[in-house]
Order: sequence, then C-alpha cells, then structure tokens
Amino acid sequence: MKLSHRITHLTPSGSDGWEVFYKARGLVAQGEPIIELTIGEHDIRTHVDILNAMNKSAKGGHTGYASVPGTPELRRAVAERIQERTGVRTTAENILITPGGQAALFATHNAVCDEGDTALFIDPYYATYPGTIRGVGAIPKSIPARPENGFQPSAADLNANAAGATSLLVNTPNNPTGAVYSLETLAAIGDTCIANDLWLISDEVYDTQIWDGTHISPRALPDMAERTLVVGSMSKSHAMTGSRVGWVCGPKEVIEHMINLATHTTYGVPGYIQDAAHFALGQGTPLEDEVSAPFARRREITERLIATQNVVKASPTQGAMYAMLDIRATGMSGFDFANDLLDTHQIATMPGESFGTSAAGHVRVAMTVDDDRYDIALHTLLDFAATKAN
Repeated sequence: MKLSHRITHLTPSGSDGWEVFYKARGLVAQGEPIIELTIGEHDIRTHVDILNAMNKSAKGGHTGYASVPGTPELRRAVAERIQERTGVRTTAENILITPGGQAALFATHNAVCDEGDTALFIDPYYATYPGTIRGVGAIPKSIPARPENGFQPSAADLNANAAGATSLLVNTPNNPTGAVYSLETLAAIGDTCIANDLWLISDEVYDTQIWDGTHISPRALPDMAERTLVVGSMSKSHAMTGSRVGWVCGPKEVIEHMINLATHTTYGVPGYIQDAAHFALGQGTPLEDEVSAPFARRREITERLIATQNVVKASPTQGAMYAMLDIRATGMSGFDFANDLLDTHQIATMPGESFGTSAAGHVRVAMTVDDDRYDIALHTLLDFAATKAN
C-alpha cells in the first residue's frame, strides 16, 4: 500500500528540526527536572472566568454542531476588534472562525495556492510554515531575514525572490525572532505584493505582545486590504492554546470560499469554545495585558542579564514571548549548543537552525517559566556560553 507523496513529504528531510525539544520532553517523562524554554506555551493557564463561560455554555446545551463559519456573535466580536485596532472597515462577513491559527494557515494557503504554485515565507520561520505549504501542494520558497538587520526582511531580498510566486507569508510580531516589523519593512512587503500580484498571508497571533515599536497590520496599508488574509488566534492573547480557536480575516468573497473549504474539512469549532472566546474578547485589553505581563517582565530580565556579559548577543526582542540569542562567539552551532546545554545543565532551548538557515548560530529561548526560574536558567546559559568561548 502506498501513501500520498504529499503526506510523506511534508517534512522531506524526515526531520522537523525539533529533536532537542523531543529529547527534553523524553527526559521530563523520565522524571528529570528539566527547565523547558522551548515552546510558546504560557506558564499560566486559561483564566478561570473564561473556563466558567465555557462550562456555562456547554452545560447550557451548546454542544452540538455550531455554525461552520463561526457563531454570529464571535464573528462580529472579532471583526469589531480588528476594525478598532486597524481602522480598516471589517464586518462579520470578513471573518471565518477556525480551529486555531494553524488551521487558519492551512486554509489560507488552500484558498490562494494551486498545485505547483510557489509560496513564499520569511526565514527564520515558525516550524510548520514549509510543511503547511507542501500540504496544499504548493512549493515553499524562503526569503532570508538577516540577523544584522534585526531579522527584518529587506526590500532587495523580497524583490529578488518574488517573481513568479503566488503568495507571501509574513509573521509580525515574529516567532521565533521577536522582531516587530517596522513601517518601512511593511511598506516594502506591500510594494512587493502589489508589483508581483501576490496574495499576502499575515500571521498576527502575537499582536497583543508588543514591547517595543508598534504593531501594524499590513491589511491596513494602501491597496492591501483586498489582497491580504490575516490569521489571528486566541491562543497567545488569552492563553487559550488548547481551546483551538482562531480566525481568518479577508475579503468577503474569499471568506465565502473558505467557508466551503471548512465545510469539507474541519466543520467548524465547538460552540461552547466559541462562546468562551466571545466572552474573553468582551473583557477587552485588561485581560490581554494580564496574559502578556509575564513576558514583558522576562524580556526586562533578558536585557538586564545580556548586558552583564559580552559573549551572547540578543536580537532586539520587540514582541512575542521569545528571545533569539546569538551564540556564534562560542564557535558552536545552535544545535550543538542546545544539546550540550540540555545534557550538562538540564535547560532546554530551541536551536536557531530549527527555524531555518538565517538563525544558524542562535538559540531561541521561550520566556515561559516563572520569573525566578527564568532568571536562573538564563544566567546559567550565559555562564555556559562563556566557558565555551574561552
């Protein structure tokens, strides 16, 4: 029996670059006291008030099939949130509710890419991006964002890679680098899309985690609303990672086709989860600020400790819950550094190489343990790097 080429070649090398993470999780399962600074999982759980709203909805009977596009109430709430924050007119007809941001990424590429089309994305990238593109039958092509430019993609690199492509996927605030794209960068992205007739897919799931600069949705740029599909999620903004509720915002006619796709794939999101998301959005920015506050504190810890030494450099951590650390002064790859740190000090980080080639010689640190443990872990990492550099 033969499996499809598409499913067996999602990760054609046989690796998704997360071996250190799996190794750390194996040690945890064996009872080892590993400090995990790997994935973007909050160290706080979903707020009890959100869970109460979910429980009330479920007990109230909203456990059957929900409307495939999303409940009218949640679609309106998401549209109002987006319009308020971007100034772009947005209605419920511009919104499709999805089972998390990952399903939204898959749906958007299905919407705009045919078999064999070239789909662009920025390197470094969130680990699922190339496989998501391959999963719809398109061909992934990366555009470098270089550490010397603060991991902001340049107009020259965008233009050099755009000819003949169908779509461009961007992510700001960025995972894994923490970069928040500047207006200049976004203008270059918009110009490239218009000049090359590209669809823009904008992954904005970290839009509530801004430490430096301003989040600008490229959908708000001139002439971009009709060629941009925005991916959003409750996972990072409201610590609802396991609830799996996200959305796509785009032109009405595109959303209508994507609703048809959802009918044939996910068949929507459970109603009681949508009701909980609607409740959460109704709490406004105070709840979002409460969820993001720990990462703002740990970003300050990162900057304070980095300033005490001269071996490890930190890329500007402008947003999201990560710090990208440059360990090239040790002479080690990010992969070797992360493995050795785990073996000798029981601290798990992600090699920069897990996210593409542009972050080689870096490690990504997720700021997802309590402040004291984070301080100790980062201090240990820096001391470890110093011994390797001597």
